[in-house]
Amino acid sequence: MFTLFDERMARFGRELRDDYAAFVAGRWSAVDLAAHQLDRLRATVAYAQVNSPFYRDHLAGIDPATLTGPESLPFTTKDDLRRARARILSRPLPRAWIYYETTGTTGASTPCPRDNVDSLSNNMALTFYYGTIFRQYGDGQVIGVSGPTEMHAFGDTFGDVCRNLDLAVAKMWPHSPMVGYGRALEVLRDLPLTGLFSTPGMALALAKRAHAAGLDPRRDFRLDVIMCTGEPASPSLLENVGAVWGATAYNALYASQEASVLGAAAADGLLYTVPLLNYYEVVDPATGAAAAAGELVVTSLYQGSKPLVRYRTGDLVRLTPPRPGAPIPAPTLEVLGRTRDELTVGGRRISGLDLEDLLLRRPRGYLDYQIVIDADGLTLRLEPPPGGLRVDEAAMARDCHDALGVPLRVEYGPVGAVSTTGAMVSWKAARVEDRRQADDAERAVALAIAAGRS
Repeated sequence: MFTLFDERMARFGRELRDDYAAFVAGRWSAVDLAAHQLDRLRATVAYAQVNSPFYRDHLAGIDPATLTGPESLPFTTKDDLRRARARILSRPLPRAWIYYETTGTTGASTPCPRDNVDSLSNNMALTFYYGTIFRQYGDGQVIGVSGPTEMHAFGDTFGDVCRNLDLAVAKMWPHSPMVGYGRALEVLRDLPLTGLFSTPGMALALAKRAHAAGLDPRRDFRLDVIMCTGEPASPSLLENVGAVWGATAYNALYASQEASVLGAAAADGLLYTVPLLNYYEVVDPATGAAAAAGELVVTSLYQGSKPLVRYRTGDLVRLTPPRPGAPIPAPTLEVLGRTRDELTVGGRRISGLDLEDLLLRRPRGYLDYQIVIDADGLTLRLEPPPGGLRVDEAAMARDCHDALGVPLRVEYGPVGAVSTTGAMVSWKAARVEDRRQADDAERAVALAIAAGRS
C-alpha cells in the first residue's frame, strides 16, 4: 500500500511486474537477458562506488562503463561484511523501510536493512515464481509463515508475497514463548492451514509434537503444500517431509539475509536462479577461478540499501542450463551446502546435501534424523513415529558402501532439539555428529541453542 504514497516506487513496481511477466512467459531472448544483466551490473558498480564507503575504496579505479562482465572485479567476502558493517551500505539506515540483521550465532551480526527497491525487487521475483506453485491448489488457501527471529526477513517477505498472490496468511513461530508448539498446532489444525513456510527441521518438529499430542499429521491436518527454506534440503528429505504430512514439500527458497533472494522454487519442484535479480558466477572455492561446479558468487542487479558486488556466498552449488518447457526460463540451482559443510568419508569428499540424499533415499515416515561419523563408518539415527518405522537397512547399507566404501548402521530413537538449529547455525552443526574431531565450535553453539529449546 505504501506505493500509493510514493509515485516513483509505484512506477518502479509496475515496470518490475511487466518485466517479470514477460520473462516468465518466455518473451525475453538470451540477447535481451544478457543486455539487461550487463546494464544492471554497470549500474550497481557505479551506484556502490558513489554511495557505499566500503565500495568507494574496494572498487576504486574501476570504470563501470568499460565492464563486459564481473570477472575483473574484486570479490566481496563475509569477512568484508563483518568488518565493514554499516560502511557497506549504499543508503543510510534512515532511508531504509526496515532493519534486519544476521543471527550472529557464529559471529558478529551484520546489518541488513532493506529499502523499498530491495523489497519490491525480491518480492516481485518470488510472486511470479511461487505463483506457478500456489495456482495448483485453487481457492481458499491459508498459509502459515514460521520465521526464525523477529529481526529476520522471513515473515515480512512471505507475508507480502502471499498477499500479492491473494492468499491469507497466519504468522507464527513455535519457538516463541507467546506461541509455542501447542498453540502453533492449534492454528495449523483449526484454521485450518493449507500451506506452511518453514524450515524442514521445523516441519518435522511440528509433526513430532503432533504425534506426541495424539494427532496424526496426515489425518488431522489439511496441509497441501510445505515450502521449506532456511537450510539445505535434499530431494530425499523433502519427500519424507511430504510423506509425514500428506503434502507436497518444496525446496522453496535459497536466500540469505545478506544477499536476499538467490533462487526460488516453481511448480515442477526445482529451484531456479533469478537472473533479473542477480548476476551468477561459480568459482573454485580454493582458487577463485571459474568452475563448472563450486562456490556461488553473486552480484546484485538492483540498487537498494545494500547491493553486493561479486559476493562469495560460501555455498557450494550446481547449476543446470535452462530446459525447454520449464515453468521458469532460467537455469536450475542445487545448493549442496556451505563450503565448510563438505565432509570426507571413506577417503571421499561429499557435500552435505549429497550425503543427506544418499542416506535418506529409502526410509520414509521418520520424524527426525541425525548422522554420526566415527572411525568405523556412519550411523544414521532415525526417530520413528509412534506406530514404528519400516526400513530396508540392508539396502541402505549397500547404497552407502557403494557410494562411500564405508559401513552404515541404523539406529532408532529420539534425536533431540539440536536438529532444529540448522537455520540458526548450519546444516552440519544441526545434523552431523563427527566424532573424528575433538572440537567443533559450531556444534557447541547448536547444542547450546538446543538446550534452551528443550
